[in-house]
This record gives sequence, structure tokens and C-alpha cells, in this order.
Amino acid sequence: MTYQGDFTVSKELLKEITEQGLDFLPELIRLLVNAAMQAERQTYLGAAPYQHAPERRDQANGYKPKTLTTRLGDLTFDIPQVRESGFYPQALEKGLRSERALHLALAEMYVQGVSTRKVSAIIEQMCGASVSSTLVSQAATKLDENLEAWRNRPLGEIAYLFLDARYEKVRQDGQIRDAAVLLAVGVDLQGFRRILGISLSLNEAEIHWRTFLQSLVSRGLCGVRLIISDDHAGLKAARRTVFGGVPWQRCQFHLQQNASAYIPRQSMKKEVAADLRKIFNAPDRATADLYLAQTVQKYAKTASKLAEWLEKNIPEGLTVLAFPLTHQRKLRTTNMVERLNREIHRRTAVASIFPGEPSCLRLISALLIERDEEWQVFGRVYLSFREEGGPSSS
Repeated sequence: MTYQGDFTVSKELLKEITEQGLDFLPELIRLLVNAAMQAERQTYLGAAPYQHAPERRDQANGYKPKTLTTRLGDLTFDIPQVRESGFYPQALEKGLRSERALHLALAEMYVQGVSTRKVSAIIEQMCGASVSSTLVSQAATKLDENLEAWRNRPLGEIAYLFLDARYEKVRQDGQIRDAAVLLAVGVDLQGFRRILGISLSLNEAEIHWRTFLQSLVSRGLCGVRLIISDDHAGLKAARRTVFGGVPWQRCQFHLQQNASAYIPRQSMKKEVAADLRKIFNAPDRATADLYLAQTVQKYAKTASKLAEWLEKNIPEGLTVLAFPLTHQRKLRTTNMVERLNREIHRRTAVASIFPGEPSCLRLISALLIERDEEWQVFGRVYLSFREEGGPSSS
């Protein structure tokens, strides 16, 4: 079994793990983390050991020991070094912020007496049986300072702005409520994805979206050429107030879902879906408008409410056709943010019900920082502006 082509777990090592069981776990973790950091350095350098390659960024320069105290005891890791640049492997540090935030969310439940048996068991396993409100408060304060700084960091020019919201169960004033998590993700002029901001609100009312969007602008967000989002009354009103002159692309995936509510018979769903795909896949706006007119006429008598809805709403999903062809597929929908939201849910589901807004914001912020750093350091170019020269002004 190999790891990144760099690290081989021998039969002898596997046998030793089997024989010693959990006693060998610290050594196994040390070996795996060392292997991950070594593979990360190789990726950073752009060349294998002793390989002469034109794209090589730097030279390996041995290792430096670093001892960390863990729940398995003190472990000493070998940190890979490079000669000139400030490389530092993320494998050792990755996950620490989000894990601390998750532990804190669970610990807060425990301290406030709202934990379930499952949460109590997790607390005992991860944090130890003794968890005091003082320890929780001290840890939260230290972590919150870093998270707040990240949420208020300066922004710059962003070509495409994606907006979406999700809901988390949060205890507020003694009641369990669904709190709206407002999220903004962008694509910069280098073509990389960036997580721009997050806000926790009571709901998606216009005032909450407007305050959130204005905070992005106050942090330096500028140059937005297209906004991609679902159709929500509060978001639409806020968007018009803060970004009134910026074109808007309504998510085509949600449009297709919305259309199903106006289909009078189940047997028509496949046919309507095919007609919508034909419109969305049109080579240009003029052709799309022609297909739409034909589709509206087609259903005018057999599904009049559907025809009316199509004529009014589908044009909002065709704005993307004015932008570079190579960009259109990834600008049609909010799927990028939807995937990010699914990742957040996978982690927040452990907490189930947050004891308060701070713990909810803390955990999600920590998760978003990790993903943003991955996109910046290891992520691929999401959209290329080299050939197109940027979005069309038409």
C-alpha cells in the first residue's frame, strides 16, 4: 500500500500494527502525518526527489523536528524544509481550527446542560470528562479572535459573485430556531475561487441580506460583473440596492425545480425538462429567446399557468449567455456553493442543535477558512480569463 507514491507501509509494519493494536496508534499517526507532509512538499516543489525539472520551484532541505502534545501523548513529527521559500506543510495543522470549533460547540452544550447522551459521550471521548465553563470560555475567546479577523479581512476585485443561504438549528432565547447562514463565494481575476464572507441572521429578510452585502463592499469588494443566486425576495431586493447595476443570473437548476410546480400532469415532466434544457443550452441569447417563445406557445393551451410562468421567469436564467462561452457552464447555477453547503452540513450535523449563535458561527467560519486556504494553496484555476480577456460587456 502506498501513499502519494512516497510512503510504503510494509508487511512488517502492518503485522506490528495488528499485534500491538492501539498501543501502536501514536507511531502510526506519526508515520502517516510525516508521509503526508513529505508528499505535500513534493507537490509544492513540482518535482520528485533528485528529479531535474524546469517547473521545480525550490530545493528540499532536510527535516526539522517538532513535538506536539496530543491526546495520545507527545508526538515528534519531522517537518519538511525547503531552502529559500517560506513553505510550511498544512498536513500537520489542517483541521485544527475546525476540530477546536467542533469541540467547543459540543462542550458548550455539555456545560449549558442541553446535551444529549450522544453529545456527552463525544465530549468525554474528545475533551475528557471534566469540562468547565471557564475552560470553554477561554478557548472560545482565543479562537474567536482569529475567526473574526478572517471574516473582516480586506477584499478586492471579484469577477463573479455567488450568493446562497443555508439553515442551522440554533438555541435562541430558550427556543430552538432555524438561523440563516448567508454565504458569499467569488471567482477572482486569476480564476481562483474565494470564500468572501459569512453572516448569521434570523432569516433571509432583505435587511439581513442588505447588511451582509454592504459589509462585503465596505471590506473592498469591487468589480463584480455577474451575480449568481437563487430567486429569493429578500436577496433580490438587497442585491438591487447594493449592486443595482450588476447583471444577475438566476440559478438554472432551481428554475427547473420551480417549473415542476406549474406542470399540470406528471406525464409532462420529462417533456418540459427537455424543452428547458434546449433553451438553456442554446448557443446564444437570440436563439434561446426563440426557443423560449416556441415553448411558451407550445404550452399556452395545454398548460397555461406553466406557459405564463416560463415567459416571466426563464429570461432571468439566460443572462449568462452574454458571458464567455468557456465560463457559461460554471456560471449557470449555484452548484459550487451548494457543494460547499453540503460539506458544511456534514460537519455541523454532529452538533445537531447549536447552543447559541456564536458557536454556530464559530464552527462554520473555521470550516470555511480551511476550504478557502485549500482553494488558494492547492486549488486549481476554476475559470480562465486568459483567452477570453474577461466577461463580455454586452
